[in-house]
Amino acid sequence: MARFNKIGLFAAPALALVALSGCATSFKADVARFQQLPAPAGQSYTIVADDARLAGGLEFSHYADLVGQRLTQTGYVAASDPARADLIVRVAYDVDNGREKVRSTGFGGPYGAGWGPWGGGFGGRWGRPWGYGFYDPWLFGGAGYNDVSSYTVYTSDLSMKIDRAADNRRLFEGKASAQSLSNKLTYLVPNLIDVMFTDFPGKNGENVKVTLPPEKKG
Repeated sequence: MARFNKIGLFAAPALALVALSGCATSFKADVARFQQLPAPAGQSYTIVADDARLAGGLEFSHYADLVGQRLTQTGYVAASDPARADLIVRVAYDVDNGREKVRSTGFGGPYGAGWGPWGGGFGGRWGRPWGYGFYDPWLFGGAGYNDVSSYTVYTSDLSMKIDRAADNRRLFEGKASAQSLSNKLTYLVPNLIDVMFTDFPGKNGENVKVTLPPEKKG
Protein backbone atom coordinates (compact mmCIF):
# COMPACT_ATOMS: atom_id res chain seq x y z
CA MET A 1 0.00 0.00 0.00
CA ALA A 2 2.81 2.41 0.81
CA ARG A 3 4.34 1.75 -2.57
CA PHE A 4 1.04 2.43 -4.33
CA ASN A 5 0.61 5.79 -2.61
CA LYS A 6 4.16 6.77 -3.44
CA ILE A 7 3.48 6.16 -7.12
CA GLY A 8 0.32 8.21 -6.84
CA LEU A 9 2.22 11.16 -5.43
CA PHE A 10 4.20 11.43 -8.65
CA ALA A 11 1.67 10.19 -11.18
CA ALA A 12 -1.35 12.26 -10.14
CA PRO A 13 0.18 15.71 -10.76
CA ALA A 14 1.60 14.47 -14.05
CA LEU A 15 -1.78 13.23 -15.26
CA ALA A 16 -3.41 16.46 -14.14
CA LEU A 17 -1.00 18.41 -16.33
CA VAL A 18 -1.73 16.10 -19.24
CA ALA A 19 -5.44 16.73 -18.79
CA LEU A 20 -4.97 20.49 -18.76
CA SER A 21 -2.69 20.40 -21.78
CA GLY A 22 -5.43 18.53 -23.58
CA CYS A 23 -7.79 21.43 -22.87
CA ALA A 24 -5.32 23.75 -24.60
CA THR A 25 -5.21 21.83 -27.88
CA SER A 26 -8.38 23.42 -29.23
CA PHE A 27 -11.54 25.20 -28.19
CA LYS A 28 -14.96 25.48 -29.72
CA ALA A 29 -16.65 28.66 -30.87
CA ASP A 30 -20.38 29.24 -31.18
CA VAL A 31 -21.58 31.60 -33.89
CA ALA A 32 -25.13 32.88 -34.28
CA ARG A 33 -26.17 34.74 -37.44
CA PHE A 34 -29.30 36.55 -38.58
CA GLN A 35 -29.20 37.97 -42.06
CA GLN A 36 -31.13 39.46 -44.95
CA LEU A 37 -28.13 40.42 -47.01
CA PRO A 38 -28.57 40.65 -50.77
CA ALA A 39 -26.05 38.78 -52.88
CA PRO A 40 -22.73 40.67 -52.98
CA ALA A 41 -22.42 42.69 -56.17
CA GLY A 42 -19.64 45.14 -55.42
CA GLN A 43 -21.47 47.12 -52.75
CA SER A 44 -19.10 49.42 -50.88
CA TYR A 45 -18.59 49.25 -47.13
CA THR A 46 -17.02 51.12 -44.27
CA ILE A 47 -16.13 49.60 -40.89
CA VAL A 48 -16.75 51.40 -37.59
CA ALA A 49 -16.38 50.43 -33.94
CA ASP A 50 -19.63 49.35 -32.30
CA ASP A 51 -18.04 50.13 -28.93
CA ALA A 52 -16.91 53.70 -28.31
CA ARG A 53 -13.99 52.42 -26.22
CA LEU A 54 -12.48 50.78 -29.30
CA ALA A 55 -12.89 53.67 -31.73
CA GLY A 56 -9.81 55.43 -33.08
CA GLY A 57 -7.22 52.94 -31.79
CA LEU A 58 -4.54 51.19 -33.79
CA GLU A 59 -5.70 47.89 -32.33
CA PHE A 60 -9.21 48.30 -33.70
CA SER A 61 -7.83 49.47 -37.04
CA HIS A 62 -5.82 46.25 -37.30
CA TYR A 63 -8.83 44.03 -36.66
CA ALA A 64 -11.00 46.18 -38.96
CA ASP A 65 -8.48 45.51 -41.74
CA LEU A 66 -8.88 41.75 -41.15
CA VAL A 67 -12.67 42.08 -41.36
CA GLY A 68 -12.28 44.17 -44.51
CA GLN A 69 -10.13 41.51 -46.14
CA ARG A 70 -12.83 38.91 -45.56
CA LEU A 71 -15.56 41.22 -46.86
CA THR A 72 -13.52 41.89 -50.00
CA GLN A 73 -13.05 38.15 -50.53
CA THR A 74 -16.82 37.76 -50.24
CA GLY A 75 -17.48 40.30 -53.03
CA TYR A 76 -17.79 43.67 -51.33
CA VAL A 77 -15.56 46.71 -51.96
CA ALA A 78 -14.01 49.09 -49.44
CA ALA A 79 -15.52 52.56 -49.88
CA SER A 80 -13.10 55.25 -51.04
CA ASP A 81 -15.27 57.75 -49.17
CA PRO A 82 -16.72 56.29 -45.93
CA ALA A 83 -19.51 58.88 -45.99
CA ARG A 84 -20.79 57.42 -49.28
CA ALA A 85 -20.50 53.72 -48.43
CA ASP A 86 -23.44 51.46 -49.26
CA LEU A 87 -22.97 49.38 -46.10
CA ILE A 88 -21.93 50.31 -42.58
CA VAL A 89 -20.21 47.41 -40.77
CA ARG A 90 -20.16 47.70 -36.99
CA VAL A 91 -17.63 45.54 -35.12
CA ALA A 92 -16.94 45.00 -31.42
CA TYR A 93 -14.91 42.45 -29.46
CA ASP A 94 -14.07 41.68 -25.86
CA VAL A 95 -12.68 39.06 -23.49
CA ASP A 96 -13.80 38.68 -19.88
CA ASN A 97 -11.70 38.41 -16.73
CA GLY A 98 -12.00 34.64 -16.68
CA ARG A 99 -13.49 32.10 -14.30
CA GLU A 100 -11.49 29.70 -12.18
CA LYS A 101 -12.08 25.99 -12.76
CA VAL A 102 -10.96 23.20 -10.42
CA ARG A 103 -9.99 19.74 -11.60
CA SER A 104 -9.07 16.79 -9.37
CA THR A 105 -7.05 13.69 -10.21
CA GLY A 106 -7.16 10.88 -7.66
CA PHE A 107 -5.39 7.58 -7.12
CA GLY A 108 -7.46 5.97 -4.42
CA GLY A 109 -9.19 2.61 -4.29
CA PRO A 110 -12.72 2.03 -5.53
CA TYR A 111 -13.90 4.82 -3.26
CA GLY A 112 -11.22 7.35 -4.20
CA ALA A 113 -11.90 10.50 -6.23
CA GLY A 114 -10.23 9.39 -9.42
CA TRP A 115 -10.42 5.59 -9.42
CA GLY A 116 -10.90 3.98 -12.79
CA PRO A 117 -9.94 5.06 -16.31
CA TRP A 118 -12.64 7.74 -16.43
CA GLY A 119 -12.17 9.15 -12.91
CA GLY A 120 -14.83 9.23 -10.27
CA GLY A 121 -15.02 5.42 -9.81
CA PHE A 122 -18.26 4.41 -8.17
CA GLY A 123 -18.82 8.01 -7.10
CA GLY A 124 -20.21 9.12 -10.46
CA ARG A 125 -22.59 6.15 -10.58
CA TRP A 126 -23.87 6.86 -7.08
CA GLY A 127 -24.43 10.55 -7.76
CA ARG A 128 -21.30 11.93 -6.15
CA PRO A 129 -20.73 15.57 -7.29
CA TRP A 130 -17.54 15.60 -9.33
CA GLY A 131 -16.21 16.68 -12.70
CA TYR A 132 -15.31 19.74 -14.74
CA GLY A 133 -15.96 22.99 -12.98
CA PHE A 134 -16.95 21.51 -9.62
CA TYR A 135 -15.09 21.43 -6.32
CA ASP A 136 -15.23 17.92 -4.92
CA PRO A 137 -16.00 17.95 -1.16
CA TRP A 138 -14.89 14.28 -0.99
CA LEU A 139 -11.48 15.22 -2.34
CA PHE A 140 -9.55 14.83 0.88
CA GLY A 141 -11.76 12.19 2.47
CA GLY A 142 -11.24 9.16 0.21
CA ALA A 143 -8.56 6.54 0.31
CA GLY A 144 -5.35 7.10 -1.61
CA TYR A 145 -3.95 10.31 -3.03
CA ASN A 146 -5.79 13.14 -4.76
CA ASP A 147 -4.32 16.06 -6.69
CA VAL A 148 -6.14 19.36 -7.28
CA SER A 149 -5.35 21.70 -10.17
CA SER A 150 -6.98 25.05 -10.85
CA TYR A 151 -6.91 27.04 -14.07
CA THR A 152 -8.71 30.01 -15.62
CA VAL A 153 -11.12 29.83 -18.54
CA TYR A 154 -11.75 33.02 -20.53
CA THR A 155 -14.79 33.82 -22.68
CA SER A 156 -14.22 35.98 -25.74
CA ASP A 157 -16.81 37.54 -28.04
CA LEU A 158 -16.91 39.17 -31.46
CA SER A 159 -20.02 40.89 -32.78
CA MET A 160 -20.64 42.22 -36.27
CA LYS A 161 -23.63 44.15 -37.59
CA ILE A 162 -24.21 45.38 -41.14
CA ASP A 163 -26.64 48.22 -41.88
CA ARG A 164 -27.70 49.63 -45.23
CA ALA A 165 -26.51 53.23 -45.16
CA ALA A 166 -29.39 54.60 -47.25
CA ASP A 167 -32.06 53.84 -44.66
CA ASN A 168 -30.16 52.31 -41.68
CA ARG A 169 -31.94 48.99 -42.23
CA ARG A 170 -30.23 46.12 -40.39
CA LEU A 171 -29.12 43.44 -42.87
CA PHE A 172 -26.87 41.25 -40.73
CA GLU A 173 -26.26 40.47 -37.08
CA GLY A 174 -23.67 37.95 -35.99
CA LYS A 175 -21.97 36.99 -32.74
CA ALA A 176 -19.12 34.56 -32.22
CA SER A 177 -18.19 33.38 -28.73
CA ALA A 178 -15.45 31.03 -27.55
CA GLN A 179 -13.93 29.72 -24.32
CA SER A 180 -10.20 29.18 -24.04
CA LEU A 181 -7.24 29.21 -21.66
CA SER A 182 -5.89 32.30 -23.45
CA ASN A 183 -7.00 35.91 -22.97
CA LYS A 184 -4.79 37.33 -25.74
CA LEU A 185 -6.91 39.37 -28.13
CA THR A 186 -4.18 39.14 -30.78
CA TYR A 187 -4.88 35.40 -30.86
CA LEU A 188 -8.60 35.34 -30.15
CA VAL A 189 -9.97 38.09 -32.41
CA PRO A 190 -8.45 36.86 -35.71
CA ASN A 191 -9.77 33.37 -34.98
CA LEU A 192 -13.23 34.69 -34.14
CA ILE A 193 -13.21 36.68 -37.38
CA ASP A 194 -12.43 33.46 -39.25
CA VAL A 195 -15.33 31.78 -37.46
CA MET A 196 -17.69 34.64 -38.31
CA PHE A 197 -16.85 34.40 -42.01
CA THR A 198 -17.02 30.62 -42.26
CA ASP A 199 -19.79 30.06 -44.85
CA PHE A 200 -20.66 33.75 -44.57
CA PRO A 201 -23.32 35.11 -44.37
CA GLY A 202 -24.86 31.78 -43.42
CA LYS A 203 -28.51 30.92 -43.00
CA ASN A 204 -30.85 33.28 -41.23
CA GLY A 205 -31.29 32.24 -37.59
CA GLU A 206 -28.55 29.62 -37.59
CA ASN A 207 -26.30 28.75 -34.66
CA VAL A 208 -23.25 26.65 -35.53
CA LYS A 209 -20.23 25.33 -33.67
CA VAL A 210 -16.71 25.62 -35.07
CA THR A 211 -13.48 24.29 -33.56
CA LEU A 212 -10.72 26.89 -33.49
CA PRO A 213 -7.06 25.91 -33.84
CA PRO A 214 -4.74 25.91 -30.80
CA GLU A 215 -2.62 28.90 -29.90
CA LYS A 216 0.80 28.73 -31.50
CA LYS A 217 3.68 28.60 -29.04
CA GLY A 218 6.80 30.66 -29.25
